[in-house]
Amino acid sequence: MSAVLAGIDLGYAVGEQTILSGISVQASSGRVLAVRGPSGSGKSSLLTMLGGLIAPTGGTVTLDGTPVTPRSDLSLRRRFGFVLQGYGLVAALTARENIAIVLQEAQVPRSEVRSRVQAVLERVSLASVADHLIEDLSGGQQQRVAVARALVTDADVFLADEPTAELDAENRGLIISLLTERASAGAVVVIASHDPDVVAACDDVLDL
Repeated sequence: MSAVLAGIDLGYAVGEQTILSGISVQASSGRVLAVRGPSGSGKSSLLTMLGGLIAPTGGTVTLDGTPVTPRSDLSLRRRFGFVLQGYGLVAALTARENIAIVLQEAQVPRSEVRSRVQAVLERVSLASVADHLIEDLSGGQQQRVAVARALVTDADVFLADEPTAELDAENRGLIISLLTERASAGAVVVIASHDPDVVAACDDVLDL
């Protein structure tokens, strides 16, 4: 399925502090867009606006022409997969359970959930710790769980915020490969990163 995610003249402010102003961006199926910039440049804010997690204070975000906002209906929100800073994992659940939650919320048949979770855990080389609690995993392992949780949904749009920050060279290459594969399969992929290896693997770059 072809998709186009677009942000037009986006701005974001907190109180009197302007974080982003006049940013326009377009990301299309089959391509990976890198959002590059130093800490504090607004990369995370841009990704969360593009995904409809927060509302811009100026401008609009659309997916295939449909507005994307925090009030978007469930069918639109399910088209997005997120890897956010802080990961958003439930510490008291296992790696397997954290990934399974998103499939259960999407009403995937129970018979499919376990096989899909197992497959994605193997893809991120975490099958051996699948039943370990998140709080017992290293930062790099938690980051890979967060990536697996986004990938397991087969979303149309993947928004990943510094998805390789905690990883060694081998696992960084693995995650880059998995995200670029999703683009090759037709997804929109947007990655916020200051990692030159990540940026080099992307098709397009937006500098903030």
